[in-house]
Amino acid sequence: MPVRIPVTTGRSDNHGMSQDPVPDDQTPHPGQLGVQEFAQYARVIDARSPHEYEEDHIPGAINLPVVDDAEYAEVGTLHRTDPHAAYLIGSQYALRNIARHVGEVIARHRPSDRLLVYCFRGGKRSRIWAETLRTIGFRVDVLPGGWKNYRRWVRESLEQLPARLRFQVISGPTGCGKTRLLHALRDQGAQVLDLEGLAHHRGSLLGALPGDPQPSQKWFDSQLLDVLRRFDPARPVWVEAESKKIGNLQLPQALHDAMHRTVPLQVLAPMAARVQLLKEDYPHYAADPLAMVARLQPLKPLVGGEELARWQALAEQHRVDELFERVMVAHYDPCYARSTRRHYAQDDGAPPFELEGLDADSLAEAARTLMTRSER
Repeated sequence: MPVRIPVTTGRSDNHGMSQDPVPDDQTPHPGQLGVQEFAQYARVIDARSPHEYEEDHIPGAINLPVVDDAEYAEVGTLHRTDPHAAYLIGSQYALRNIARHVGEVIARHRPSDRLLVYCFRGGKRSRIWAETLRTIGFRVDVLPGGWKNYRRWVRESLEQLPARLRFQVISGPTGCGKTRLLHALRDQGAQVLDLEGLAHHRGSLLGALPGDPQPSQKWFDSQLLDVLRRFDPARPVWVEAESKKIGNLQLPQALHDAMHRTVPLQVLAPMAARVQLLKEDYPHYAADPLAMVARLQPLKPLVGGEELARWQALAEQHRVDELFERVMVAHYDPCYARSTRRHYAQDDGAPPFELEGLDADSLAEAARTLMTRSER
């Protein structure tokens, strides 16, 4: 039976009537902050401390701090009791650090390069950097209002932009290769939003990636907007079905709502292929199934003690394939089905898209098929 790709639309009113996308000139752009597109600058300099930069920064910016974390704390503490002394020592730190940055980084730039500088509010740290660079001969812009204004722009943009985009949500049971299919679609030229990639998390109780911590909420938001604002509203954006949270990170409400207004495309795959995929994606649990069962203990109220005991026995016997299959059949498959019915619009006439395999060639062929059918 041929598969019908559910048609996604932009924003809908209570009558289900789709509205035309907002004109392209309303797409978030750094011009709304009073500067050029960030990528047009030869260098975007974040003058804040490393700790501030680590929490969030403009994508593509490098951290050339006027003062480091320890110096920032020292100057801030001293400023409470002796502002003059704080400015004296702060200036010494700033001049020394900027001199080092100029020699190590700025000296590599051409005199014709245009640079952007920002700090927390666009104040002293930005000004001392900008004055130094202008003295050298560079063209320099300072971000009005600094990072604080940029953060406001990110939040407001994430409240408005998702409603303009046409999302095609891919749903399906755990292990069906949804993320791999997204990557295959991207390789075919599709617009793809990989939320789990941005979140550094696979979105379930087992989803944490060993040695790869999640970003801060603010940095996740910055990267998310950087991706969203580059999409063409006239073309679909493929995305995997997600709940409101991916690990510790919250999806913007507007994005969550826009995704859940669509009719998802359900993908299915053979159980043997699903088990193999889980072993490849979760090698640490394949090697240590007891650790996996320990991580699943919070599911006891949902699956019951008898089911958990069954998982424990399979883990102790290192029957990994059976364990992965049993966890999917007993918990993840019914849980995913309930969640999809509850949160997404349904089209009972649309059959699932059955993947013959989850190897690279099969996924590439599936992506080509979906791309062709979505353009009809």
